[in-house]
Amino acid sequence: MAYKDVLLQLTSYPQSTPPPAVDFGVSFARLVGSTKLTALTFEIELHLPANALAGTLINISAIAAEERARSASCVRSLLNLSVTAADEQGVALEKAVEHCMTAEVPEIVTEYARLQDLTMIPIDTAEKFQPYIAETVIFGSGRPVLIFPASQANKARIEAVGIAWDFSRPAARAVADALPLLKRAKKVVIVTITQEKPIETRHSGLELVKHLASHGIEATVEEVPAGGKPIGEALEAFALARQLDLLVMGAYGHSRIRDFLLGGATKSIVASPPIPVLLSH
Repeated sequence: MAYKDVLLQLTSYPQSTPPPAVDFGVSFARLVGSTKLTALTFEIELHLPANALAGTLINISAIAAEERARSASCVRSLLNLSVTAADEQGVALEKAVEHCMTAEVPEIVTEYARLQDLTMIPIDTAEKFQPYIAETVIFGSGRPVLIFPASQANKARIEAVGIAWDFSRPAARAVADALPLLKRAKKVVIVTITQEKPIETRHSGLELVKHLASHGIEATVEEVPAGGKPIGEALEAFALARQLDLLVMGAYGHSRIRDFLLGGATKSIVASPPIPVLLSH
Protein backbone atom coordinates (compact mmCIF):
# COMPACT_ATOMS: atom_id res chain seq x y z
CA MET A 1 0.00 0.00 0.00
CA ALA A 2 1.23 3.48 -0.87
CA TYR A 3 0.17 6.65 0.89
CA LYS A 4 -1.39 8.38 -2.11
CA ASP A 5 -4.36 10.02 -0.39
CA VAL A 6 -3.30 11.81 2.79
CA LEU A 7 -5.20 13.96 5.31
CA LEU A 8 -3.74 16.74 7.46
CA GLN A 9 -5.97 17.86 10.35
CA LEU A 10 -5.58 21.51 11.36
CA THR A 11 -7.10 23.25 14.36
CA SER A 12 -8.46 26.80 14.35
CA TYR A 13 -9.89 27.09 17.86
CA PRO A 14 -9.20 27.70 20.68
CA GLN A 15 -5.54 27.40 19.66
CA SER A 16 -4.49 27.53 16.02
CA THR A 17 -2.14 24.90 14.61
CA PRO A 18 1.37 26.43 14.53
CA PRO A 19 2.82 27.21 11.06
CA PRO A 20 5.72 24.70 11.46
CA ALA A 21 3.18 21.88 11.76
CA VAL A 22 1.60 22.84 8.44
CA ASP A 23 4.99 22.87 6.75
CA PHE A 24 5.94 19.51 8.26
CA GLY A 25 2.66 17.90 7.21
CA VAL A 26 3.06 19.06 3.62
CA SER A 27 6.69 17.92 3.53
CA PHE A 28 5.71 14.48 4.84
CA ALA A 29 3.05 14.14 2.14
CA ARG A 30 5.66 15.04 -0.47
CA LEU A 31 8.17 12.60 1.01
CA VAL A 32 5.80 9.63 0.83
CA GLY A 33 4.74 10.45 -2.73
CA SER A 34 1.20 11.56 -1.99
CA THR A 35 -0.84 12.43 -5.08
CA LYS A 36 -3.39 14.34 -2.99
CA LEU A 37 -3.12 16.05 0.37
CA THR A 38 -6.33 17.26 2.00
CA ALA A 39 -5.97 20.06 4.55
CA LEU A 40 -8.98 19.74 6.85
CA THR A 41 -9.87 22.46 9.31
CA PHE A 42 -12.92 23.79 11.13
CA GLU A 43 -14.84 26.99 11.60
CA ILE A 44 -16.09 26.50 15.12
CA GLU A 45 -19.66 27.39 16.00
CA LEU A 46 -20.32 28.54 19.54
CA HIS A 47 -23.77 28.27 21.06
CA LEU A 48 -23.62 29.90 24.47
CA PRO A 49 -26.60 29.31 26.78
CA ALA A 50 -28.78 32.34 27.38
CA ASN A 51 -28.71 33.72 30.89
CA ALA A 52 -30.67 36.82 31.83
CA LEU A 53 -28.34 37.87 34.63
CA ALA A 54 -25.21 37.29 32.59
CA GLY A 55 -26.79 39.12 29.68
CA THR A 56 -27.11 42.26 31.77
CA LEU A 57 -23.43 42.13 32.66
CA ILE A 58 -21.85 41.01 29.40
CA ASN A 59 -22.99 40.69 25.81
CA ILE A 60 -22.86 36.92 25.34
CA SER A 61 -23.96 37.06 21.70
CA ALA A 62 -21.22 39.54 20.89
CA ILE A 63 -18.61 37.36 22.60
CA ALA A 64 -19.75 34.29 20.65
CA ALA A 65 -19.66 36.23 17.38
CA GLU A 66 -16.16 37.47 18.17
CA GLU A 67 -14.91 33.94 18.89
CA ARG A 68 -16.49 32.60 15.70
CA ALA A 69 -14.78 35.36 13.75
CA ARG A 70 -11.46 34.47 15.39
CA SER A 71 -11.88 30.83 14.37
CA ALA A 72 -12.76 31.84 10.79
CA SER A 73 -9.70 34.09 10.61
CA CYS A 74 -7.47 31.23 11.78
CA VAL A 75 -9.03 28.95 9.15
CA ARG A 76 -8.12 31.42 6.39
CA SER A 77 -4.57 31.73 7.71
CA LEU A 78 -4.11 27.95 7.98
CA LEU A 79 -5.39 27.34 4.46
CA ASN A 80 -3.19 30.11 3.05
CA LEU A 81 -0.19 28.55 4.79
CA SER A 82 -1.15 25.14 3.39
CA VAL A 83 -1.48 26.46 -0.16
CA THR A 84 1.87 28.26 0.03
CA ALA A 85 3.68 25.21 1.44
CA ALA A 86 2.06 22.86 -1.09
CA ASP A 87 2.96 25.13 -4.02
CA GLU A 88 6.56 25.42 -2.82
CA GLN A 89 6.92 21.66 -2.38
CA GLY A 90 4.96 20.52 -5.42
CA VAL A 91 2.16 18.79 -3.52
CA ALA A 92 -1.39 18.63 -4.91
CA LEU A 93 -3.63 20.14 -2.23
CA GLU A 94 -7.35 20.05 -1.55
CA LYS A 95 -8.94 22.26 1.09
CA ALA A 96 -11.79 21.13 3.31
CA VAL A 97 -13.59 23.31 5.86
CA GLU A 98 -16.29 21.99 8.18
CA HIS A 99 -18.61 24.16 10.26
CA CYS A 100 -19.33 22.54 13.61
CA MET A 101 -19.03 22.72 17.36
CA THR A 102 -15.76 21.68 18.98
CA ALA A 103 -17.26 18.47 20.38
CA GLU A 104 -18.08 17.28 16.84
CA VAL A 105 -14.53 17.61 15.52
CA PRO A 106 -13.16 14.16 16.54
CA GLU A 107 -15.94 12.23 14.79
CA ILE A 108 -15.74 14.39 11.67
CA VAL A 109 -11.99 13.83 11.39
CA THR A 110 -12.56 10.10 11.90
CA GLU A 111 -15.07 9.99 9.04
CA TYR A 112 -12.62 11.74 6.73
CA ALA A 113 -9.81 9.42 7.86
CA ARG A 114 -11.71 6.30 6.84
CA LEU A 115 -11.33 7.38 3.22
CA GLN A 116 -7.61 8.22 3.46
CA ASP A 117 -4.45 6.16 3.29
CA LEU A 118 -2.95 8.12 6.18
CA THR A 119 -4.11 10.87 8.55
CA MET A 120 -1.63 13.31 10.09
CA ILE A 121 -2.47 15.01 13.39
CA PRO A 122 -0.15 17.58 15.01
CA ILE A 123 -0.07 17.40 18.81
CA ASP A 124 0.40 20.54 20.87
CA THR A 125 1.18 19.57 24.47
CA ALA A 126 -0.50 22.78 25.66
CA GLU A 127 -3.76 21.84 23.89
CA LYS A 128 -5.43 18.89 25.62
CA PHE A 129 -8.11 18.37 22.95
CA GLN A 130 -5.71 17.35 20.16
CA PRO A 131 -4.70 14.06 21.84
CA TYR A 132 -8.39 13.22 22.20
CA ILE A 133 -8.91 13.84 18.48
CA ALA A 134 -5.95 11.57 17.74
CA GLU A 135 -7.27 8.82 20.02
CA THR A 136 -10.69 8.96 18.37
CA VAL A 137 -9.21 8.67 14.88
CA ILE A 138 -6.71 5.94 15.81
CA PHE A 139 -9.38 3.69 17.30
CA GLY A 140 -12.29 4.66 15.07
CA SER A 141 -10.96 5.04 11.55
CA GLY A 142 -9.37 1.67 10.82
CA ARG A 143 -6.51 3.54 9.13
CA PRO A 144 -2.97 4.46 10.23
CA VAL A 145 -2.44 7.79 11.95
CA LEU A 146 0.75 9.85 12.09
CA ILE A 147 1.01 12.09 15.14
CA PHE A 148 3.85 14.56 15.48
CA PRO A 149 4.86 17.48 17.71
CA ALA A 150 3.05 20.61 16.54
CA SER A 151 6.27 22.54 17.09
CA GLN A 152 8.15 20.25 14.69
CA ALA A 153 10.35 22.74 12.87
CA ASN A 154 12.20 20.51 10.42
CA LYS A 155 11.10 19.09 7.11
CA ALA A 156 10.05 15.43 7.21
CA ARG A 157 12.75 12.75 7.11
CA ILE A 158 12.43 8.97 7.06
CA GLU A 159 16.02 7.79 7.31
CA ALA A 160 16.09 6.20 10.77
CA VAL A 161 12.91 4.37 11.82
CA GLY A 162 12.17 2.43 14.99
CA ILE A 163 9.54 -0.28 15.43
CA ALA A 164 8.14 -0.82 18.93
CA TRP A 165 7.64 -4.57 18.88
CA ASP A 166 5.90 -6.74 21.47
CA PHE A 167 4.49 -9.50 19.23
CA SER A 168 0.93 -8.18 19.64
CA ARG A 169 -1.82 -7.77 17.05
CA PRO A 170 -1.67 -3.93 17.12
CA ALA A 171 2.11 -4.03 16.66
CA ALA A 172 1.76 -6.40 13.70
CA ARG A 173 -0.88 -4.15 12.15
CA ALA A 174 1.38 -1.12 12.61
CA VAL A 175 4.28 -2.85 10.87
CA ALA A 176 2.06 -3.78 7.92
CA ASP A 177 0.70 -0.24 7.66
CA ALA A 178 4.21 1.21 7.87
CA LEU A 179 5.76 -0.89 5.08
CA PRO A 180 5.79 2.01 2.57
CA LEU A 181 7.77 4.07 5.10
CA LEU A 182 10.07 1.26 6.16
CA LYS A 183 11.05 0.68 2.53
CA ARG A 184 12.23 4.30 2.31
CA ALA A 185 14.32 4.16 5.49
CA LYS A 186 18.08 3.77 5.48
CA LYS A 187 18.04 2.27 8.97
CA VAL A 188 15.32 0.24 10.69
CA VAL A 189 15.67 -0.92 14.28
CA ILE A 190 13.19 -3.19 16.05
CA VAL A 191 13.02 -2.42 19.77
CA THR A 192 11.41 -4.57 22.43
CA ILE A 193 11.11 -3.06 25.90
CA THR A 194 11.69 -5.82 28.45
CA GLN A 195 11.03 -6.20 32.19
CA GLU A 196 7.92 -3.98 32.11
CA LYS A 197 5.35 -6.59 31.12
CA PRO A 198 5.54 -10.30 30.20
CA ILE A 199 5.71 -11.07 26.49
CA GLU A 200 4.31 -14.52 25.78
CA THR A 201 5.47 -15.85 22.43
CA ARG A 202 7.46 -18.68 20.92
CA HIS A 203 8.92 -16.33 18.35
CA SER A 204 11.82 -13.92 18.52
CA GLY A 205 12.32 -10.48 17.04
CA LEU A 206 14.70 -12.05 14.54
CA GLU A 207 11.69 -13.56 12.78
CA LEU A 208 10.33 -10.07 12.20
CA VAL A 209 13.72 -9.25 10.69
CA LYS A 210 13.22 -12.15 8.26
CA HIS A 211 9.71 -10.99 7.42
CA LEU A 212 10.90 -7.46 6.67
CA ALA A 213 13.76 -8.87 4.58
CA SER A 214 11.16 -10.50 2.32
CA HIS A 215 10.06 -6.92 1.52
CA GLY A 216 13.62 -5.79 0.86
CA ILE A 217 13.94 -4.08 4.26
CA GLU A 218 17.06 -4.58 6.37
CA ALA A 219 16.48 -4.33 10.11
CA THR A 220 18.25 -4.97 13.39
CA VAL A 221 16.87 -5.94 16.79
CA GLU A 222 17.47 -4.42 20.20
CA GLU A 223 16.07 -5.45 23.57
CA VAL A 224 16.01 -2.54 26.00
CA PRO A 225 15.30 -3.04 29.72
CA ALA A 226 12.59 -0.72 31.00
CA GLY A 227 14.76 0.06 34.01
CA GLY A 228 11.74 0.84 36.13
CA LYS A 229 10.31 3.29 33.60
CA PRO A 230 6.87 2.97 32.00
CA ILE A 231 7.05 1.66 28.43
CA GLY A 232 6.12 5.05 26.97
CA GLU A 233 9.03 6.76 28.71
CA ALA A 234 11.42 3.96 27.73
CA LEU A 235 10.36 4.25 24.08
CA GLU A 236 10.75 8.03 24.16
CA ALA A 237 14.25 7.74 25.62
CA PHE A 238 15.19 5.14 22.99
CA ALA A 239 13.83 7.22 20.11
CA LEU A 240 15.72 10.32 21.21
CA ALA A 241 18.95 8.47 22.01
CA ARG A 242 18.97 6.78 18.58
CA GLN A 243 17.95 10.03 16.85
CA LEU A 244 15.05 8.32 15.11
CA ASP A 245 13.03 10.21 12.52
CA LEU A 246 9.95 8.05 13.05
CA LEU A 247 8.60 5.51 15.53
CA VAL A 248 6.12 2.82 14.48
CA MET A 249 3.93 1.27 17.17
CA GLY A 250 0.62 -0.41 17.80
CA ALA A 251 -2.08 1.46 19.71
CA TYR A 252 -3.73 -0.18 22.68
CA GLY A 253 -7.14 0.74 24.02
CA HIS A 254 -10.78 -0.22 24.22
CA SER A 255 -13.78 1.78 23.11
CA ARG A 256 -16.32 2.23 25.91
CA ILE A 257 -19.23 4.63 25.41
CA ARG A 258 -17.05 6.94 23.28
CA ASP A 259 -14.28 7.04 25.88
CA PHE A 260 -11.01 5.17 25.68
CA LEU A 261 -9.17 3.10 28.21
CA LEU A 262 -5.70 3.52 26.79
CA GLY A 263 -2.65 1.39 27.32
CA GLY A 264 0.03 3.25 29.25
CA ALA A 265 2.49 3.58 26.37
CA THR A 266 -0.21 4.69 23.95
CA LYS A 267 -1.55 7.32 26.33
CA SER A 268 1.83 8.92 27.05
CA ILE A 269 3.00 8.89 23.43
CA VAL A 270 -0.25 10.34 22.07
CA ALA A 271 -0.29 13.06 24.73
CA SER A 272 3.26 14.15 23.97
CA PRO A 273 4.98 12.50 20.99
CA PRO A 274 8.75 13.06 21.17
CA ILE A 275 9.09 12.56 17.39
CA PRO A 276 6.66 11.66 14.59
CA VAL A 277 4.90 8.40 15.49
CA LEU A 278 2.86 6.14 13.22
CA LEU A 279 0.11 4.38 15.19
CA SER A 280 -2.27 1.64 14.11
CA HIS A 281 -4.93 -0.30 15.97
